[in-house]
Amino acid sequence: MSKIADQHYLLTDQYRNATNLDARVRLHVLFSTNKYGWNRWYFDRLDLPPRARILELGCGPGHLWRDNLDRISANWDVTLSDFSAGMVRQAEEKLRKHKHPFRYQIIDAQSVPFDDNTFDAVIANHMLYHVPDRSKVLSEMRRILKHNGQAYVATNGDDHLRELYDLIQRFDPSVDFGWGQRAHEIFSLSSGGEELLRWFQRVEARRYDDALIVTEAEPLVDYILSMTTIESATTRRAELKRFIEHELSARGSIHIAKDSGLFVCLAT
Repeated sequence: MSKIADQHYLLTDQYRNATNLDARVRLHVLFSTNKYGWNRWYFDRLDLPPRARILELGCGPGHLWRDNLDRISANWDVTLSDFSAGMVRQAEEKLRKHKHPFRYQIIDAQSVPFDDNTFDAVIANHMLYHVPDRSKVLSEMRRILKHNGQAYVATNGDDHLRELYDLIQRFDPSVDFGWGQRAHEIFSLSSGGEELLRWFQRVEARRYDDALIVTEAEPLVDYILSMTTIESATTRRAELKRFIEHELSARGSIHIAKDSGLFVCLAT
């Protein structure tokens, strides 16, 4: 099994807390060409009744809700869940001061501890490529959704970060950037819709228009090191930074394609 779906590695290393994820988010915040922001765009796509019960699987440190605090209905019952206790704890810390009574729970998405027909919406934001048995997760999502409930499933397309992968290969072809597999090789915007149709009545893909134009080395170094298995990362950090600074000096900026979006899935 590649590390991208290795639950032990994800729990004890990659997602023990939000450090690695925050490094990646920072790069997008600093250098994305679409200044509206992924989390605002994602939230725009939620079509929820006035009184809705919502479950997020793989909530991480709660970025989706933190970036939309001004738009959360007082009548929504929202449960944020993750299989990482560290992530759930950080989500609660980030949202603690907000008046909305969020619920927090440690949940393995392959075995969700809720009754059938419980939720109006289930959110799975860039997490399905991290689970060992995706069929179990999709079955659970469908089971807990009410009739005409919707799942909002985000993932990446085939071109996502392709220039960054090329950059790392030129730095060191032996570097495992992507934990053994890239996300789109497991569950992508191009092929994921067919898989989702086995569980949902209607599936519609929505793409987010964006790219990165990177002009500083340090945030890109942090991003790369958060997603690699470079041995002795501390000692190679300076080498990687010099390599990227040379690229920036020669090119002025580093353009990196982004190919992300979500599937809106209707339950029968």
